[in-house]
Parts: sequence; C-alpha cells; structure tokens
Amino acid sequence: MAEPIRIGFIGVGQIGKSHLKTYQSIPGAQVVALADINETEGRRVAEEYKIPDVYTDFRDLLRRDDIDAVDVCLHNNLHMPMTVAALEAGKHVYCEKPMAGTYIDARVMLETAKATGKQLSIQLATLYSNETKAARTLIDAGKLGTLYHARSTGFRRRGRPYVDGYGTAQFVQKAVSAGGALYDMGVYHIANILYLLDNPQVLRVSGKTYQETDIDPTRREKSGYNVEELGMGFVRLEGNIAFEIIEAWAIHLDNFEGSYVVGNKGGIRLSPFGYYTSDGDLSFDSTVNLGESNYRWHQLRENAGAYDGPQQHWIAALQDRVPLLPTAEIALNTMLISEAIYLSNARGEEVTAEEVATASKSTAIALATA
Repeated sequence: MAEPIRIGFIGVGQIGKSHLKTYQSIPGAQVVALADINETEGRRVAEEYKIPDVYTDFRDLLRRDDIDAVDVCLHNNLHMPMTVAALEAGKHVYCEKPMAGTYIDARVMLETAKATGKQLSIQLATLYSNETKAARTLIDAGKLGTLYHARSTGFRRRGRPYVDGYGTAQFVQKAVSAGGALYDMGVYHIANILYLLDNPQVLRVSGKTYQETDIDPTRREKSGYNVEELGMGFVRLEGNIAFEIIEAWAIHLDNFEGSYVVGNKGGIRLSPFGYYTSDGDLSFDSTVNLGESNYRWHQLRENAGAYDGPQQHWIAALQDRVPLLPTAEIALNTMLISEAIYLSNARGEEVTAEEVATASKSTAIALATA
C-alpha cells in the first residue's frame, strides 16, 4: 500500500465541503487539519468530517511539518497568495479552479511551484470524464489525423449565481471572483479542449462578452453583479488550429451543441459522445459504450482508478503511482485565453498573447485581509 497523504484544508465553503466529501472516498487521503476564518463553521465541518484540528489562521496550519499537501478552496482572487504561501511553506498544493483571478497571478503560482519543486494541481474535473478518456484514446491512436479545429461550449438557460437562486453574491462580484461565466464554467470546457489538443501555444484572440439578460432589480442591487453572463472567443493556436468558445450563464435558448475536436481523418463530439469519419464514399457516425469502456479500463489498466477524478489523480501522483497531468500548465493557458477575451472585448479588437501578458494585472487579495 502507498503511504497516506496528510492534507491540510483551507476554506470550507460550498465547494470546500464537496472536496472534503470526495476525500472520504479516496484511500490514502487523510485530511488532518482545516483552516477557515469562520471558527464556528470550521468546527462544525471538522466534527462532521472527523478532522482533528481546526485553525482560524491558515499560517498555523502551514507551520505544521506533518502536513504533506494543502487543498486551497477559496474565492478566485485568494488562490494565488494562498497557493504561493503553501508552496513556500513546503507543501504540495491542489487548488480549486479557475487557477487565479488573472493570468499574471496564475503564472506566479506555476513559477513558484517550479521554484520550490512542489507539485501544483488545479481542479479540472472534465479531464477525467469517460468522454475525455475515449477522445484521448482516439486522438492518441491517430484516428483524427491532424487536428485543425475545435469548439468548447457551456450552457445554462438561467444559472447565474445568487441572482438566479443559488450560491453567494461573491460569485458575481469582480473584486472577488474576477470573472463570470468564463471563469466559473468556461474553465472546465476550455481546459478540456486544450488538453485534447496537447495544450498548444496561444497566438491571438478575438472576444466579446455580454451581461444583458434581465435580473430582478432588488437582487441586482444586493448582488453587486458586474461580471459577464455570456463570453465568446475565437482563438488562433499554434499548429494552424482554430478554437471557438461560447459560455453562457443565462441566454434565451434551449441549448448549445456539445464541445468538439476535428482533424483531417475524423472528428469527436464530447456530449453526446460521437466519433465521425469517412472511408471512401462511406460516412460513419459512431457511438461508444462508455460504461463498458470504463469497466475494461479498470479491469485491464494499471492504476486506472488514479484517473477517476481530479482529487483521486492528485493523491495518486503524490504517492508516485502515476505522473501528474499538466493541469497547472493547462489552467494557465486557459487563464490566458479568458483574459484575452476580456481584453479584446475592452479594446474592440483582436489581441496577441504577448499583449495579454503585458496588460495582465494582479487582482490578488492580500491574505492579511482574507
């Protein structure tokens, strides 16, 4: 049996509780301490999940030399300072998505991980879906040929945090969340496509964002809503690849088509999953029994369970059972694209990756005020 990984947990809000529940099902994952500024809630959660130690100051948790890794589950603009503090304290870090509030902050996180020699993983759940595994299998086998076009989509009819009935107002306040639909949902879909494309370099981006769907006036005022509900982008990637993006928290439509990747020999749509190819005059539209495939993967492949989800994978990587997927690098590229869409929208023109890197400013919240 692999050695257990002792985890310190920072932030026990809505998403944090989801992380804690997942750890309970992962052999070798031991959450031994948590930190939250709300001591009452921290102690309640610690009792529920049988976590021995509770702190209101995260620094007390980071000082412990018996903690191997830290899970950062805070609002977006706290990701960078907390992750950097944990890495510099000698801890591996698993951080909730998006990677940070801005590209420059995310880059600092990755640079710090490399400088300290610690592993940094970002919560990108879509990389571990059966659809993504099947797509990766077909791409790696050359069934799509040379990849040249992709699209990522995310759809909600009415799913804006707080104003549409769930979550807190912080999710729609730029000072805390740094972004809207692109940062909340788009991260998953954009990162998933970048992973399937082998995370190519971003060259240029044209983007547009909107906040147009009506909101109840009282909820609008109480929420301080100032982020986008709809984000769109056209991305030019190295290797002659064109990448389209559309993400909606709220839109008057019934749905969007699912994300896809196409090459000169075949194409894949992720949801519903389909594989499309041709042989002479014959065109093939294929489905895949993903349940059967998942069963065989687990029966026949070593450490298949290490790819059941982002937390399962992180623990397996820390136990040296599998190499860590480059989630931090993919998440950083995702941040670059998202911020490029914002910058393009503000300027009304296409922007280069270099322009985004130059224009990016930190939105990190000082930990002393967290």
